[in-house]
Amino acid sequence: MKELKIAVLGATGAVGREMVRVLEEYDIPVSELRLLASSRSAGGTILFKGQAITVREAREDSFAGCDYVLGAVQNPLSKRFAPAIVKSGAVYIDNSSAFRMQPDVPLVVPEINGEDALRNNGIVSNPNCSTIITLMAVAGIAKLSPIRNMVACTYQAVSGAGQGGLVELEEQMKDLAEGNEIRHKVFPTQIALNVIPWIGSASTDDYTTEEMKMQNEGRRILHRPELAVTCTCVRVPVMRSHSISVTLRTERPVSVEEAKEAVRNFPGCRLFEEGEGLGYPTPLDSSDQDTVFVGRIRKDLTDPNGLTLWCCGDQIRKGAAANAVQILKLLAGK
Repeated sequence: MKELKIAVLGATGAVGREMVRVLEEYDIPVSELRLLASSRSAGGTILFKGQAITVREAREDSFAGCDYVLGAVQNPLSKRFAPAIVKSGAVYIDNSSAFRMQPDVPLVVPEINGEDALRNNGIVSNPNCSTIITLMAVAGIAKLSPIRNMVACTYQAVSGAGQGGLVELEEQMKDLAEGNEIRHKVFPTQIALNVIPWIGSASTDDYTTEEMKMQNEGRRILHRPELAVTCTCVRVPVMRSHSISVTLRTERPVSVEEAKEAVRNFPGCRLFEEGEGLGYPTPLDSSDQDTVFVGRIRKDLTDPNGLTLWCCGDQIRKGAAANAVQILKLLAGK
């Protein structure tokens, strides 16, 4: 792989900083790294391979000469800068949801549909974090028999709401211990010692935007336009790493042993075997690394073609930063 000029847009946020870290961990050959953020964050520094790199203000002319731009900004900024990035000749790998449902923009999890990334017009989208983790867990099974539908419940860490989510949970835990008044700003109510069954904004039929991503994005990634998914997204008082309970129904019955073998052999997944630790993964097991952990695979008692499983994955790593860098690595390698 040749040396690359790479920009990280939104470099000072949690996902942007993780992208920088993953670029170093993956030993991507970088000849120039441009760290871009708002004017408020410009002037600070971030370490990359032992060198302190100064953060610059993101402008439309910031991308000239770049090979790839990793995006870690919200939809409005992504839409603002995308035309300038594409015009510069760089490939924009975007972590926002701005372009995920555009037919001409590939939506990619490299282990599942990596070839889709090669058919891009300058933009490749990173899927939703819970969608990535869930589909990684079931993709091996889908190779045995196509998935007809899924019922999923996500248990999402507070870091999925950004740095403010982490701070809010930490402050609430401290206030609870000290008997102080509990305040909330990031979440609609207290998250410490609580769960909140609502993430995102209102969508159709009383589902939220976050819940509909599992179906809408899953259809594109698995190439199953008729895939039906019922999803409930729950915020839980966990710092990092999302967990998902999934029941999937396939076109033909798949045995538990077949499913375990498929997960065991799927790249990027690790099957928790009986007798290993607790026998099932937890958020703490899967944090700060890129593997999706899967356990508790069992028959669905309501449908002979169904299986139920539990999976955990770090939503900042595989659910965001690492998946984006893996897309970059795939494209650069081709």
